[in-house]
Amino acid sequence: MLADLILGYPHYAPATLVIKASEGAIVGFLSRKAPKAVSKDKWRIYTVLVGLFPGALLGMIGSTYYSGSVELYLGISAAQPTTILSIPAEVWYILGALVTAFIIFIGFVSEPELGWTILSVILGGLTMVTGYFLYQQFFLGVLAYAEIPVNIGQMTVGLAVSLPVVRIVHRYLPSLKGT
Repeated sequence: MLADLILGYPHYAPATLVIKASEGAIVGFLSRKAPKAVSKDKWRIYTVLVGLFPGALLGMIGSTYYSGSVELYLGISAAQPTTILSIPAEVWYILGALVTAFIIFIGFVSEPELGWTILSVILGGLTMVTGYFLYQQFFLGVLAYAEIPVNIGQMTVGLAVSLPVVRIVHRYLPSLKGT
């Protein structure tokens, strides 16, 4: 929320406060409710199923709203585009496949306990994607579908950053593992 205020997006600040708090609450709640005995094969199935959703969403929405001629406005003046790119739909399908493959890969190489963390972070991240979509669509009146790929990217980066942090915290502070 403070970043939204500092960077000049005050209209997003209230939504960010609620959405990010909800995301953290869901991840925290789910991480405490980890099942005790689940086989590694079941985690793999869960990871594949959960990994398919954001990847498919990214591929479908990205190819629909960001394919073709895309104008980038990277300067202070929004009157003229800085760059005009032509992005084929296949780029979005490949990005969606990469997100799915990344999530599945992490699920396959990690131990079952980390599989629950992956599931928790993805469900929290999908809450964030849904929350921003609803806020943009119904409160800001903007084309919210176009922001879904950006928010899925944010969720994927959050997953990639949080997993090593969780492993390090659990290694050096094992008392936190059960809380």
